[in-house]
Parts: sequence; structure tokens; C-alpha cells
Amino acid sequence: MSPKTAKSAYTPARPAVTEKGRRTWPVVLGIVLAFAVGVPVGLGIAHLGTNDSDQAVAEMQRAEAHRDAARITELTTMARETKQVVRPVVDGLTLVAPDDGSAASQATAAQLSEWKKVMEQERQRYSETVSGSTGTNVARNALGAAVNLLSTSLDTYSVAAELPADRRPAVIELAARQRSLAVATWSVAATQLDQLNVDSGNGHQHVYLTDAESAVMDDGFEEGSHG
Repeated sequence: MSPKTAKSAYTPARPAVTEKGRRTWPVVLGIVLAFAVGVPVGLGIAHLGTNDSDQAVAEMQRAEAHRDAARITELTTMARETKQVVRPVVDGLTLVAPDDGSAASQATAAQLSEWKKVMEQERQRYSETVSGSTGTNVARNALGAAVNLLSTSLDTYSVAAELPADRRPAVIELAARQRSLAVATWSVAATQLDQLNVDSGNGHQHVYLTDAESAVMDDGFEEGSHG
């Protein structure tokens, strides 16, 4: 008789669930749910923050453009005023210290005194620092440099006037070169200022220092036009 096959008495044991485990699962589940909900919300808040930041930057740029447009207008007005008062100095130095060295006359002490007052006034005007855009700062600094060069030319001529006659021509020639460089520097500044005015919506503004300079730099556009 074959032995009776007995049913196995082995039953896999279930893992015991401890009190600690029952407390841990809700915490884990809560963390998972919080992460699932928090990530989209966080991304949404970040997106809103980015939009707000972009709007703030755009607003700052508009405000700065508005301020710079005002600075361009102020600088153009100042350049016109400077042109009006220094033009007699330029014309006077051109007569007594021409480029070819053939001076037909000599400036009087009264003329030199008056010219020096004008140039000192204008040097002080451009010594003030007014911050604007790079282009506006370049134009202002170039105008100031031209004024300083013209003032230096006048100082050089004043020294020449006190020298013996045989030493005077070389120094007067130096004064003439400084005057020409001042006019050329102003021309660069005036070209920059003209472009700034066009870009800011004011149209062409031509503030060249001499008639000869205006003729050379003539762009064919009428004053205030937007061509």
C-alpha cells in the first residue's frame, strides 16, 4: 500500500505590519501627493514671475528711452547756445591764426580778454556730468572736447602774442592747428547729435560750428525733417 500523500503544512508568512509602518505610509503618501500638486503650481508661479519680470524690464527700458529723449533735446539746445557764443571766437581766431600762417592782423588785448571769458563760461558748462545713453554721452563729451580744444587754441595764441616777432609764427601755427582740430571734433559731435535727434523722433538737427563745416557735412535734409 502506497504511503498516503500528506498535504503540505507550509504556508508563506505574510509580512507583519507594525504600528510604525501603519504610521509611515500616510506620511509617504502625503509627500507624494504634495509633490504631484506642488510641481505644477510652482511652475505656474515661476511662469507668472517671469512674465512680471519681463514687463518690469520693458517698463524700465521705456522710461529710460523717454529720459534720454529729453536729454537729447536739452543737449541740442545747449549746443546751439554754445555755437552762438563761441562762433565769434572761432571766426576771430581764423583771422589772426589762419591755417596757412598768413595772419593779416593781430588780436587786441580787449578781444583776447572777451574771448577768454566766453571760453571759460563754456568750459564750465560742459564740465557738468549728465549721464545718458552711450550715444548721448559720446555726443556731449565730444562737444565738451571741442570746447576745450578751442580754449586751448586761444591760450596758445595768447602766448604767441607775447613772444618776440621772430618766434611768433610757429606758435601761431600751433594755435591754428588746435583751432582746426576743435572745429573737426565739434563736427563729429554734431553728426552724432543729428543722428540721435533723428532716432528719437525730433528729425534732423544741424548744429555745425562754421558755414564751411555745414557745407561739407550737408546731408541734404531740411531742419526737422525725418528723411
